[in-house]
Amino acid sequence: MTLPDGSRAAEIVRVPFQGTEIHTTLVSGEPHVVIRPTLEGLGLDYSAQLKKLKTKSWATVATTATVAEDGKVREMTTVDLDTWAMLLANVDEHRVAPGSKQIVIDYQRESARALREYWTNGGAINPRATEDQLTAIISRAEGQARVLRALDGIVDATWLEAKARHVAARALGEEPEIDLTTRPLTVGEYLEEKGVSGKALRSISPKFGGSMKRLYIAQYGVEPGKTERFVDGALRNVAVYTEAHRPMFDAVYRELIGRVAA
Repeated sequence: MTLPDGSRAAEIVRVPFQGTEIHTTLVSGEPHVVIRPTLEGLGLDYSAQLKKLKTKSWATVATTATVAEDGKVREMTTVDLDTWAMLLANVDEHRVAPGSKQIVIDYQRESARALREYWTNGGAINPRATEDQLTAIISRAEGQARVLRALDGIVDATWLEAKARHVAARALGEEPEIDLTTRPLTVGEYLEEKGVSGKALRSISPKFGGSMKRLYIAQYGVEPGKTERFVDGALRNVAVYTEAHRPMFDAVYRELIGRVAA
């Protein structure tokens, strides 16, 4: 339907979801959720949820002209899919309609698993992914593999191998085999874990790095590998170790902190 300003009102499409429906529409070509009927279908109070959304920095809320079932054009509140996912993930399961409680619980559990996979393993694959979606994931993995090949000889070999294993596992829909001892660890990352930042980090890093390098050479007879990290807003080559060398880090930290304390 064409509006007075020449634009067209958006059509609403109902998507079946666990026995209820998600009311969706396109806004600038991107799928959005029409939240009032969708929330009410879950037994949630629309006004309360909208008020909550307006206080969240991650929420993108818009008003969209849509064509209702009676053929009339109505302004409806819509949110993008990222906002909808966050909204549903934060819903109190005890405040939804009894018939919707299990839907919310299942959704939040699956969302939690997906977030864990994203942050710890580098990605998550929906077990209900279609063939086209899996093909897109494989295509993306192939592109990542080409980047990793181009980095051969430039970044630390241990990091490169671990990253390649992650990419391959995700493309195959498998759980990446993680050897925590091979996870790269730099001086800056270690000190930040200890709560050292800002001016203190810039001050202690050179001394810490020098001590780490001497310990490493004394034990292995070679210098540690190099990798690129952003330091003070610039990409720099820094020595890279692994979690297996954390006892060295701890020893240097105790030594330096002891000197400061003395």
